[in-house]
Amino acid sequence: MEPLADKAAAYFYGRLFAESPHLRGMFPPAMDVQRDRLFRALTRVVWSLDSPDSMASFLGQLGRDHRKYGVLAEHYTAVGNALLATIKRFAADVWTAEIEAAWVAAYSVAADLMIKAAEADAGVAPAWWLAEVIDHELRTPDIAVITLRPTQLLPYKPGQYVSVQTTRWPRVWRTFSIANAPRADNTIRLHVRSVSGGWVSTALTSHTRVGDTIMLGPPMGTLTLCERSARDVLCVAGGTGLAPLKAIIEQVISSDRRPNVHLLYGARTADELYDLPDLIRMESSYPWLRVLPVVSGQPSYDGMRGHLPEVTQRFRSWAEHDVYVCGPSAMVNETVRRLQTDGVPLARIHRDVVQSEGEP
Repeated sequence: MEPLADKAAAYFYGRLFAESPHLRGMFPPAMDVQRDRLFRALTRVVWSLDSPDSMASFLGQLGRDHRKYGVLAEHYTAVGNALLATIKRFAADVWTAEIEAAWVAAYSVAADLMIKAAEADAGVAPAWWLAEVIDHELRTPDIAVITLRPTQLLPYKPGQYVSVQTTRWPRVWRTFSIANAPRADNTIRLHVRSVSGGWVSTALTSHTRVGDTIMLGPPMGTLTLCERSARDVLCVAGGTGLAPLKAIIEQVISSDRRPNVHLLYGARTADELYDLPDLIRMESSYPWLRVLPVVSGQPSYDGMRGHLPEVTQRFRSWAEHDVYVCGPSAMVNETVRRLQTDGVPLARIHRDVVQSEGEP
């Protein structure tokens, strides 16, 4: 099915809405991003079948997150029927009774995990949070740093992200990483880059003001600090991929640990190093923290120049470090590849891609 992912996803939603038209109101008007998300989630489930703990964690988060759409247990039957019909249609040349039984069993397990996680979460947390915008800084023409105060306690781990819905675009949710460790005043900060054609990112950077209210989904993600480790830390942040890594560094600051932390913070130009002044202030307060700005597309820049994956190889070996990488997917993938080549075990490399309109 993979080469036909777009057609298969379109068929799936067409079948689902034809058989259960009342479900259409749960989804955004434009379905392009939703189709991509469906197939990525499906692919992750299939490839996680040999790792039950990983799959259970992912599906548990997914089940809790679906509460914000109003998904109920009975909706899973309609989705399962549409999914099975879709796979049967697009894999017709290899379809057998054995394959059908395997898909039915796999979907039943997945749906059960999601339903149970949602039901358990319903007793302890809201389906979504309202949050007031209390500060809005446009750091560059397309990057805003936004501070929010949720009306209820929002528990999360540094490195996680939340989905965001604005009043400008109802039922359209996009994900953004939280850029700070939990605070006593319950405020959170988002780093948002406006993406061309991005509904939510543009609304947040250009059309959101102090006093506005937005909606947040439950925190998700596994890019979190390995608290049991005593190793030193390398963070590699591309663009707004800085957000979750800054939250992790703040967590280290507030903990009893004092590892050496190196942050490689990259952008195309010096002007796009939008949070550098605050990082320099942090560095001056904590001698074990070293911030290294890197610019890739400005020959006149008098600091470190180059692309982040290559820059990681200019230093001594990182093989004994815990590594956290976040940014555009191409940068993350190449950084991980080079670190592995240089002897960093994959188990010590924690990764994520920038959460954005095009890459949720």
